Amino acid sequence: MLTFDPKQFKEGQRQGWNNVADGWLKWWKITETVGENLTKRLIELAGIKQGSKILDIATGIGEPPITAAQLIGKNGHVLAIDISPQMLAVAKQRSISMGLQDLIDFREGDAETTDLPSSTFDAALCRFGLMFLPNVKAGLSNIHNSLVVDGRFAAAVWASPDKVPFISLPFNILLKETNSPPPTPNAPGPFSLADEKLLKDYFSSSGFKDVTMERHNMIFNFNSPEEFTNFVCETASPVQVMLSNQSEERKKEILKTVSEVVANNYVDKNLDSISFRNEAICIVGTK
Repeated sequence: MLTFDPKQFKEGQRQGWNNVADGWLKWWKITETVGENLTKRLIELAGIKQGSKILDIATGIGEPPITAAQLIGKNGHVLAIDISPQMLAVAKQRSISMGLQDLIDFREGDAETTDLPSSTFDAALCRFGLMFLPNVKAGLSNIHNSLVVDGRFAAAVWASPDKVPFISLPFNILLKETNSPPPTPNAPGPFSLADEKLLKDYFSSSGFKDVTMERHNMIFNFNSPEEFTNFVCETASPVQVMLSNQSEERKKEILKTVSEVVANNYVDKNLDSISFRNEAICIVGTK
């Protein structure tokens, strides 16, 4: 039986996100158009305003830090952390292109082990990163310690697989078509915090009070099934790993299967496009 190795997992995460950083840059317009309202809601829940000092965990290619930096003014500041140097490089270039380089510092690291100054940040954010922490409680405790009294932490995680078809559908097809082993039970992953009770317990046991949650719809639209399939291939490292041992011919067959399933189930006839309705969970707690 395979045992879970947190150190090995984190190294895999770093390499995986490095490998898809260019893909995220290529497709950022789709992801950020869909994520815009969620980002604004997280910023509202965290109580961010002019002059706020902000911590962002799992920054990726720069959201929500870039949006937050535009609100805080010259007296505010953002520390943005991510495990992938390649993702951070993209985020840094994006911040420079928007003239925000003096407001955001980017640092390589993860929420569990990064040395954060205590009682410093007015607010903390994390959009779709908590699910990938091997030790969620350690990460949350580190974030909690870094906040000022009454500082808030607002995060978003994915709901259960049946509520997030744009991830679960291609992943399940590839697992079957490549005969790949299923993920290790209870290992970190996109849906590991979909249980609201578990999520709330993590926050409460890490010291957060007044913990509240809400659901948020995220609708991804694509021009065609093939566009969706290309998006998945270029932004999802696990997909790349599962396809890596397949012949070119077999890869094409598998990806064609994904496109066919999408075409048969996710066409929005009103928009003449492919549409995926997904659900996220927003959670906020106060120090």
